[in-house]
Amino acid sequence: MHRYTTFTELSRHEIENRDYRVHLRLGASGIAVLAPHGGKIERGTLPIANAIAGEEHTFYAFEGIKPTLKANRLLHVPSNHFDEPRALFAVSRAHRVITFHGAKGTEEAVYAGGLDFELRLDVLGALNAAGFTADHDPSPTRQGRGPTNICNRGRTGRGLQLELTFGLRKRMFGHPDEQGLRHPTTLFHQLVMTIREVLHRYTEQ
Repeated sequence: MHRYTTFTELSRHEIENRDYRVHLRLGASGIAVLAPHGGKIERGTLPIANAIAGEEHTFYAFEGIKPTLKANRLLHVPSNHFDEPRALFAVSRAHRVITFHGAKGTEEAVYAGGLDFELRLDVLGALNAAGFTADHDPSPTRQGRGPTNICNRGRTGRGLQLELTFGLRKRMFGHPDEQGLRHPTTLFHQLVMTIREVLHRYTEQ
């Protein structure tokens, strides 16, 4: 169950920069990389999306910053109803949209959905070639094919939705340091590099 069906509803009860933060960095490539459930909502998705976006691609993230994980889960707005204005602006100027999400599961896998089947196949092929376990999403509730899904609201109406399991995300970040920060591991950089190489080919197109 979701506490909020839309961001419009969420914004009536939650306060920006106290309960959540919004990140937006515009790029010129025509590609937008989003983490709509970042921060403590689906942990690890924000730094992954940020690193993949780099300087050339547009980066957007909605970051949950409440004190506890349980409280942050209440900030999860379903992707089919994700109407935060800066997210809509980010995807409206993009030809290709890729969103990153955190899935449950101890297996170390990447599951793909969305309507951009060309980009999906290229990313899955590159990830598997790099040694990751990546496949079409087997979950009937994570297909990402709705026209209002934030990944499909770019200029083409087709986007890519990537779900990274908890098992994989856990291995992509090390143990907390003295300040409680978890730093990216070699696996993190390998996934980022692999997907960036695919997006670079689309940028050249």
